[in-house]
Amino acid sequence: MTKFSAGLAAATIALFAATGLSAQTAAPLPPLSPTANADARLTDFLDAEFAAYVKTQPQLATRLGIKDGGDKWNDISDQAADAQVAWRKASVARMKARFNRAELSPEGQVNYDIWALEADRAALANQNRIYRPPFYSRLYSAHSQLPDFLINTHTVGDVVDLKNYIARLNGMPAVLDLALARTKASEKAGIRPPKFQIETIISSSEQLTSGAPYGPGPDAALWADVKAKTAALVANGKLTQAEADQHLAAAKDAIVALKPAYGRIIAWAKASLPTAPSGKVGALTLPGGLAYYANELKLVTTTDLTADQIHQIGLKEVARIEAEQDALARQAGFKDREAFYQERKRLYPPQPFTDETRAEYLKTANEFVAKTRTLLPGYFGMLPAYGIEVVREPAFSEVPGGAAHASQPSPDGKRPARTYVHLVGTRPDPAALYTLMCHEAVPGHNTQGDIQVRQQGGPKFRSVTGYVAFGEGWGLYAEAVCKEMGAFPDIAADFFRLDAELFRAARLVVDTGLHAKGWTEEQAVTYMNTTGRQPIERSRSEVRRYLTLPGQATGYKIGMLKIMELRQRAETKLGAKFDVKAFHDLLIASGSQPLSILERRVDEWIAARAS
Repeated sequence: MTKFSAGLAAATIALFAATGLSAQTAAPLPPLSPTANADARLTDFLDAEFAAYVKTQPQLATRLGIKDGGDKWNDISDQAADAQVAWRKASVARMKARFNRAELSPEGQVNYDIWALEADRAALANQNRIYRPPFYSRLYSAHSQLPDFLINTHTVGDVVDLKNYIARLNGMPAVLDLALARTKASEKAGIRPPKFQIETIISSSEQLTSGAPYGPGPDAALWADVKAKTAALVANGKLTQAEADQHLAAAKDAIVALKPAYGRIIAWAKASLPTAPSGKVGALTLPGGLAYYANELKLVTTTDLTADQIHQIGLKEVARIEAEQDALARQAGFKDREAFYQERKRLYPPQPFTDETRAEYLKTANEFVAKTRTLLPGYFGMLPAYGIEVVREPAFSEVPGGAAHASQPSPDGKRPARTYVHLVGTRPDPAALYTLMCHEAVPGHNTQGDIQVRQQGGPKFRSVTGYVAFGEGWGLYAEAVCKEMGAFPDIAADFFRLDAELFRAARLVVDTGLHAKGWTEEQAVTYMNTTGRQPIERSRSEVRRYLTLPGQATGYKIGMLKIMELRQRAETKLGAKFDVKAFHDLLIASGSQPLSILERRVDEWIAARAS
C-alpha cells in the first residue's frame, strides 16, 4: 500500500483535502506564445494552476521539497474544502475556455482529461466529507498523522527547516482542535468512530504524550525526532551547539504544549467509549450509508462497478487462486494446498517477533529489494534512480498485523523511497516476505513512485496525483512480475505470492460484505482468517482498516485485473510485436491514472504498434 500516491486519494480526502483557494481568484497565467504547440501551452497553464494549488497545501509543498509554507499545516476546515471544489471547477472552466481538446496530442488529452476529472472527484469526495471525520480512519487519523508527517516527511536540512518544524509543533494544537470539532459534528449526524478506533486513539495519544519531556521514561516520539534532526545539523556544521540548545528549548516548549490538546482528544474519546458502536459498524449502518459506499467504490476503483458485482468478482477470484495453489502444492509434492500450509506451519510455528528476528527481517528484506532491482532492466526501460529502503514502522503507529506501506522519495531524491513494516506481534512465514517487498518496493510502489516524482516535460500535477486502483493494482501486478523475472528464491515464495493474491481477492468479499451486505466484524474476521488465510491478529487489523476506510481495499484486485486484462489484450493483438519493457513503461512512465484512461492509452499504444 502506498502512503502517498494511494494516500493522496484516500488520506488526502480523509484529512488533508481542504485548501484556501478562492473560485474568484484565478491563478496568474503565463503569456501564451503563438509558436508554442498546444501541449506545451496546456502544460504551462496546468503548472500555473497547480502552483496556485500547492501554495494552499503546505504539506504537499513539503513533500515536493518546497520550503515556502513549511511552517504551516493544511487548512482542514469545511469552508476550505468547499473553496477547493469551487476553485477546481473554475479552473476546469478556464482550461476549457482556453484550449481545444481536439488540438492536443493523445498524452495532452490525458492531462486535460485528468485535470477535469479531478474536479469531479473533488466534488464527489466533498459530498461524503461528513462521513470522513478526522479521527475515524484507522490509517489516517489526525492524532497520529500529524506527528507521522513531522517525523517521516518534514526533513530538516538546515536552520530554516528546523524553525519550520518548531512552528508546525506550535500549530498542532489548533489543527487537532479543529479535527476534534469536525469529528463531533459527524457524531451529531450519526457517524461515530467504532469502539476499537476510539480505544486506539486513547492508547496512541497517551503514548505520544508519555516519556520525556512530559515526564520520566524514554523520549516521546516527537522529542526524540527533533533532537536527532537538530543533532544532525550540529554534526554537519550548520548549527552551533549553543544555537541548537536554543532551538531545542523552543521545541521542548512546543511539545509540552501539545499535552492539553491531546488531553482534550483523550477526554472526548473516553467519554465516547461507553456508547461507541461495535460489531456491525459498516457503511450501511450509517445514515445514507449505502449511497456513501457506492460513491467510495467509484472514487477508489475509478469504475462503475457495484458492490454486488465486486463481491461476485471476489468470490470467483478466490476459487481460481485456490485451484492454482492446489496445483502448485502438488508440484511441490503435497496432496493439496492445505497440506502445504500445514507443512509451513510445522516448519515455522507462529512466534512473536524478537529484536533478533526484527533485525533479520529488515536485513533480508533490504537485500532482496537490492537483488530484485538488478533484474529490472530486462523488463523495464525506465528504472528507479533514487534510494529505496525497508524500515520499521514508528512505535506510535505500529500495531500487530499492521499493513506495510510505501512512501515516494522526494523529487530531488534527498528523502529516499521507503517501505514501512510492522514488526510487533506474530512473525509471519518467512516465505511471505518476498511478495510483500515486490508489492511495496521493487517493482511495486517504491519503483512506480520514484519514476512518477521524476517526471519531466508533462504537467507537474501528474507527479502527485494518485488513484488507488492504479497504484495498488500496479503493486499487486508487480507481485506477478516478480515471478516472471525469476526473483523468488523457491517454490514456497511463489506459493505465498498466491497466498497474497488470495488475500486481496478475499478483501473484495469482505469489504463489500461489511459495507453492503450487513456482515459483522466477527464474520469478516473469520472469513479473512479461514478463506483469506491471514493470522487472526492480522485478520482483525485488516477488517478494522476496511471498516474505517470503506472501499479502499477493493482497489487492489480491481486494478490488477484490469492491468492483466490489458496486457493479455496487447499480447494477443501484437504477437511478436509485443514488448514487455515498452508495455511497463507505458503503464508507469506517465504517472497514476484512472483505469478508463489507462485502457484508452493501452488501446492507442496497441493500434500504433500494430500498424
